[in-house]
Amino acid sequence: MFKLLTDNWTLKLLSLAFALLLWMFIMGERRLEVGYRVPLELQNIPQGLMVANEVPSLVDVRVSGPRTLQMKVSSNDISIIVDLTDLKPGLTTFKRLEERLNLPSGLRVTRLSPSFIDLKLERIKQKLVPVKVALIGEPLSGFKVASVKLVPDEVLIEGAETELKSVTEVTTEEVDLNGVNEGFSLIVPLVYRGTYTHFKDEKTTEVQIEIQPVEPLPPAENDSPEQQGANQKKKG
Repeated sequence: MFKLLTDNWTLKLLSLAFALLLWMFIMGERRLEVGYRVPLELQNIPQGLMVANEVPSLVDVRVSGPRTLQMKVSSNDISIIVDLTDLKPGLTTFKRLEERLNLPSGLRVTRLSPSFIDLKLERIKQKLVPVKVALIGEPLSGFKVASVKLVPDEVLIEGAETELKSVTEVTTEEVDLNGVNEGFSLIVPLVYRGTYTHFKDEKTTEVQIEIQPVEPLPPAENDSPEQQGANQKKKG
């Protein structure tokens, strides 16, 4: 038995090596399908324009190809680039996104989700809108709000032209007047939740509140009509 194993051992080793190489070649050429989450990159947005709709930041991709090639690909190495150079305002559909993948030759895309994107470009505009103070509560009994002043009382909003048209004002965070008996000044954050618009500069305003005592009514105004008549008779 031992002699059978040792006869022509050189030829047998060569055969084993050849078999291993053949197995590795077959395994290397076996096709695999691998899934990736590929970033979607928007490049060269025209000056004065902005994207004014939801665009996915990641695309699900299934890639098929030889195992040897798949092993050389990393999710960090592939992306989908959409070039917006010279694009005009409006809605544009980008189809066949798989053609924008920077995949090595020999690999094939079998599935893409989404397979296309709709991209809406709008002009960037600015609009000056008033600030409205949000007051809650009441001053201490016997006192009232004499005046309210805001500095600044207008702020600049910037963003997508269409959304900007519907913006008429912004408000402050709530200013509590409960139990107040004297004037005060307070820096208050502004509240505005735009989707494609935002504050250009100012995000706070100074609220200046003047509080004063409530003046008592003259005694004659406090009397009932009957009492006022009796008083007039006494004077007569």
